[in-house]
Amino acid sequence: MEFASYLAGERWSDHPSCTHPLLASMARQVNDVVSDDYRPRLAELVPTVIGVNDDDPHLDAIIARRAAATALPVAAAWRQRVLAVALLSAERVLAELDGRPAESTSELAKQALAQAPDAARWARSFSLGAAPTPNSFRRHAGPTAVRCSVEGIAQACVPGTDRMLHDLMAQTIEDCREWSDLRVHRTPDAALWEEACKLTGVSSS
Repeated sequence: MEFASYLAGERWSDHPSCTHPLLASMARQVNDVVSDDYRPRLAELVPTVIGVNDDDPHLDAIIARRAAATALPVAAAWRQRVLAVALLSAERVLAELDGRPAESTSELAKQALAQAPDAARWARSFSLGAAPTPNSFRRHAGPTAVRCSVEGIAQACVPGTDRMLHDLMAQTIEDCREWSDLRVHRTPDAALWEEACKLTGVSSS
């Protein structure tokens, strides 16, 4: 995220204003848990987070939904219940914001829940009649969902977790852009990109 702040012309910071706070939090956490060898490959995503920010509560739920749906099928069983509740909560927030029935569920969530049926049943029972407000989801449930998801993927007993985390970031950014209709994102200045790559040792190609 420091790289993004530099390219956006902001003060050097891992909390740049050019990127949604929850998306930036996911990026910091992914950066922390991927292997040292893989980490430089995350640099290709840096330009795509610039300008992805909006105060609309849809984005918090969209980010958390993608995170929980990605982690749920591969996370340890003890963590799956938390992720299933987070996924259902994100869906209910989005349903409320969109004026849809509370139990309406996206195809993304259905597929993830189907791969963890025991956790899904428990979460539906646990969450019956409970629906977080968009504001409380932004403050508490959203950040918790992202943190548990990143940790769940990083600690999963499956191959390719670094690539899975990379893909999570890429898909989440795409989700945000699709919702925001950001077909053309801010492109960092070519000279700044080259200079930043030199400073960090990342390939500019």
